[in-house]
Amino acid sequence: MTTIAPVKDSIANPAPLGLCAFGMTTVLLNIHNAGVFEMNSMILGMGIFYGGLAQVIAGIIEAKKNNTFGLTAFTSYGFFWLSLVGLIVMPKLGWVNAPDENAMVAYLSIWGLFTLLLFLGTLRLNRALQFVFASLTVLFALLAIGDATGNKTVSHLAGYEGIICGASAIYTGIAQILNEVYGKTVLPIGPVNS
Repeated sequence: MTTIAPVKDSIANPAPLGLCAFGMTTVLLNIHNAGVFEMNSMILGMGIFYGGLAQVIAGIIEAKKNNTFGLTAFTSYGFFWLSLVGLIVMPKLGWVNAPDENAMVAYLSIWGLFTLLLFLGTLRLNRALQFVFASLTVLFALLAIGDATGNKTVSHLAGYEGIICGASAIYTGIAQILNEVYGKTVLPIGPVNS
């Protein structure tokens, strides 16, 4: 007779890495969007290495944990950051023309729609993730409206809203770390819906 022993999941939770990578990169880009400083290598470096690669790695680990939502969200937003850096850097290298306002509106709008659809998935998850995805949907909408209208006030408002969105992702990632380390709720993330 064969006995099947249960296998314990020994893989660490990759969500805090993905959330912090997304959040910190989002905050820094949106400080720029708010008009505090110009686009620079700090933002592009974060976009490639932390917002981009770290999120893709987190997403791959989520796949190993059989978490389709985490896989899709983290790898998608990791590649969002890499594609955004590409949109900025490739024209400067002379490889392609920079996207015009209409192209950026389309780019931001499709990411906003994708985010809205993922938000629907968070309705079965915790309140903190619901806030992250809801505020990210609003951010993409504001950025698209700002590009469509050329209204810098809307773009600056998007920057401030993006700082809030990014900060909420950082909070959610750090809350998961501290709650796990201390074995109790140190930073609440809201109840998990069933």
